[in-house]
Order: sequence, then C-alpha cells, then structure tokens
Amino acid sequence: MERKVILYISCSLDGFIAKQDGDLSFLSLVEQEGEDYGYEEFVNTVDTVIVGRKTYDKIISMGFEFPHSDKESFVISRSEKPSIGSVQFYSGELTTLVKSLKTKEGKNIYCDGGAEIVNELLKNDLIDELIISVIPILLGNGIRLFNERSNEQKLVLLSVKQFEKGLAQFHYQIDRD
Repeated sequence: MERKVILYISCSLDGFIAKQDGDLSFLSLVEQEGEDYGYEEFVNTVDTVIVGRKTYDKIISMGFEFPHSDKESFVISRSEKPSIGSVQFYSGELTTLVKSLKTKEGKNIYCDGGAEIVNELLKNDLIDELIISVIPILLGNGIRLFNERSNEQKLVLLSVKQFEKGLAQFHYQIDRD
C-alpha cells in the first residue's frame, strides 16, 4: 500500500497561515495547557516530514529546535546546504522527491507547509489528506494557505472536531473517484 502525504496545518478563518511578515502570534489564541489538538497522535503516524525552508527558518528563528529531528526530514530549499542530522536540505524537484517517498516502505508523510510547498503538491495531486485547524480569527491579509494556482479538488470529510478555545479541526481526504 502506498504511503499517504498528509497536510497538518493551522490557519485563520479567512485562510491565512501567517501574517504578511511571517508572524504566527495569532496561534497563541488557542494555546491551552494539556491540549495539543491531536498533534502527538498524528505525528506518531508519520516517519517522514516535508517542510519548506521559510517555515523551517521560522521555527529555528523562534528559538526552537526542529521538532522532527527524530524522523526523516526534508527541508525544501532552492539552494544546496549540508544535512543536519536527519534533516536533509533538498534542492531538487519536489514532485520527484514526493513520488519517490510515496513508493518506499514506511509510515505516512507529513507535509508541514509552507504555502508554496502545499500548493505545489496540490497542483500535482500529491496530497492525500488534509487536517486543517482553523483558528478563530480573521487576519484580513497575510500568507494564504491556498492560492489561485491550485487545481480544483473534491474532498471527502472524514471528521470535524471542536475544541474549548474555539479551534475547529477539519480532516479531509482528497476524492480521487
């Protein structure tokens, strides 16, 4: 059975994953001690992570260690850089990498953003499921999760979860029928 690529991401109600300057402070609106919104359970189902370089740099700039260093991780970058442990900087063709990863044995593949990576994978029909956590805020502008270059894709709703702080989490599967 082929591995699935699953997008797991948060956005504002109006579809932005960050403010224009990359600010993610709006995510703190739903922070709650002891609540990870299913993240740990999800991460246990994957052994490979794909993330864009800007998203990777943002995580590091916030003073965090890369949270997926225990998994095979690919930071998609336009320039070549040496690997850091299990984190590989990949400057080749994204679709080639993902098609190759999907045929290998293993758990699912986690797409951790950013928007450029998400839209490229959607355009090439390489995302299988989407888990989108909607933060209860309208940002008005910023970095859009989905852009106008994405292809139309029909989705099948697998589940909806509602949380105390107002976050709603939607789990969809791409309908390929």
